[in-house]
Amino acid sequence: MGERIGGAALTSLGELLAGPVVPAARGLLGCLLTAGGVTVRLTEVEAYSGSGQDAASHAYRGRTERNAVMFGPPGYAYVYFTYGMHWCLNVVCGPPGFASAVLFRAGSIVEGVETARARRPRIRQERDLARGPARLTAALGIDRSAYGTSLLDGTGPVQLRPAPSPVPDEMVACGPRVGVVGDADRPWRFWILGDPTVSAYRRHSPRRRRNDQAPE
Repeated sequence: MGERIGGAALTSLGELLAGPVVPAARGLLGCLLTAGGVTVRLTEVEAYSGSGQDAASHAYRGRTERNAVMFGPPGYAYVYFTYGMHWCLNVVCGPPGFASAVLFRAGSIVEGVETARARRPRIRQERDLARGPARLTAALGIDRSAYGTSLLDGTGPVQLRPAPSPVPDEMVACGPRVGVVGDADRPWRFWILGDPTVSAYRRHSPRRRRNDQAPE
């Protein structure tokens, strides 16, 4: 069971993303993410804080070539490769230099279902097409080319738009992030209660890598 948490009243996505990462993560639930002819409604996200503060963050040990976009400005895409075969998408948050971001973990497809199915032919149930960060990017056709592009101004391949209607506080839960090693118990994963597209919680445990493994 996750805890419930309230959201903040903000006037725009730009304002939301320019603020602290935890309220930003909660506020992104219900927002629409569009790429490659597919649109999803975000149902699950995770917050990651700035360098030196969050041991699970890719920026924990400072700036590198890989994580440079995380240092701002907000609203840009941080895309990384994992397990040697999967892409994951984050949006940068907070003031420039702070290096925080929100990982898009899951969503329900509201437009372009057949296009998503063509990209994920082994997925049988519609709820699983974008259930998990690797499946979400696969369904949307997102790869490294989105790295460093704006999600807000329409110039990049991915567009983030406000939720058609806010997700009520009583429908939002938070709990530990999935599969992280450092700061594993921070309740910085946010999801819509009862939504079938939300991925299963798995605490990190060392295991042998297999070719069919994907982050959930």
